[in-house]
Order: sequence, then structure tokens, then C-alpha cells
Amino acid sequence: MTWIETLFNQSEVTHANIVLRLLVSLLLGGAIGWERESKRQTAGLRTHVMICMGATLFMITSIYIPQTFRGFPNGDPGRLAAQVVSGVGFLGAGAIFRIGSNVKGLTTAATIWVVAAIGLAVGAGEYIGALTGTSFILFVLTGLGKVERKFFREYSTNMLLVQFQTGKLETDALFTTLKRHKIRTKSTSIQQSKSKKSTRIKLMIQIPRGLNYKQFYHDLNELPDVAQITLGHDF
Repeated sequence: MTWIETLFNQSEVTHANIVLRLLVSLLLGGAIGWERESKRQTAGLRTHVMICMGATLFMITSIYIPQTFRGFPNGDPGRLAAQVVSGVGFLGAGAIFRIGSNVKGLTTAATIWVVAAIGLAVGAGEYIGALTGTSFILFVLTGLGKVERKFFREYSTNMLLVQFQTGKLETDALFTTLKRHKIRTKSTSIQQSKSKKSTRIKLMIQIPRGLNYKQFYHDLNELPDVAQITLGHDF
């Protein structure tokens, strides 16, 4: 087993450890990519593998240049690899998208960024750090997801428009109804008609998962002078 230990502990870039580091990078990036693929995310298995292996190649090249061309005094191994940190942010931004007021893909964008860090660690020969980091990331993506669903109520952001056939409006009953259904109010806009015979209330609300929409609409319609109720992402 001596030659294996030598291969893993070798700091100088050789053909053998280039292949080893790319193989390790493929496996670790693939593990995280597999988890994202199983959740049907925009960036899945192939994307994470390519990012991780690309970062590994950048790191290997960063080490190889000053190691091979010793006549250049400014050969900094960290200079080329440092650009990966900022450059991978553009890929992460592509995984974030907005549906109405809801923002999706932040976790996937974070995994894109962190899988590049794993690739850099592997390229530098820091196998223990890369393996430990991958294990922790998989725990966060899988284990902590269950903790969030159990202890923290999930909310989705929507817009609620309620129109009343009155100019003299008391909003206490409306907010009491929202509170009873555990709906959070983020912003409120009240607009009265020119004739002062009707009032429109536009609210940005956070709706908990598992809301009984039938009962919710029923309770809203029971409010005095309600003329119209509209629930959607934007209007």
C-alpha cells in the first residue's frame, strides 16, 4: 500500500495524481449532483460533475505552472484558482429564478458554488477536506431538509386582492381571518374608489403549507361587504 499512500500524499503534479484527482473530483461532484438531480433541480448530476472537475483542473494548472516554469518569480498557484470563486457565481445565478414573488433555486446555486470549492480542494491534493466537506454538504441537503420540514412551517408568497363594497372599511376582521389561518402579511395597500363606495385591499401574504383553501375562501366571503377575492402571484 506504500505506492497508494505516496500517490495520495504527493504534492508535485504528476500524470498519475492528475488522473487520481480528476477521478476523486468526479465522484465527489457526482455525489452532490446526484442529490440535486433526484430533487429535479435545474443544475443536476452532469452540471455539478463538470463544475467540480473544472475547478480541479484549474487548481492543478495553478500548481503546475510555477512548478514547471520556475523562471517566473510571479507564479502564484492561488491566482488562477481564485478566479474560480468569482467566476462560478455566474453559473449559480443561472440556477436562480423567480415565479411571481417566490424565488427558487437558491440552494442549488449554493451547491454550485460549494462544489467548485470541493474541486479546488481536490486539485490541491486536500482529499480529507474535500471528502469531509462533501459529507457535510450531503447531510445539510438531506438531513437538514427533514428538520426544516418538521420544525419550521414552509410558506409560499402570494398576492391577495380583496374588494369591498364600502368606503368605510374596518380591516380588523380581515387581519383576524388571516391570522386564524396562520397567514403572514408582508405588505398592505389600500385604495378607495373615487365615489368612495368601494375599497380595494392588496396584500402580499405568506401562505403556510397545508392551508385549507376552501375554508379560507369561505371565511373571507363571510366578511361584511366583500365583493371580490383574487389570489395569485401578481396582478
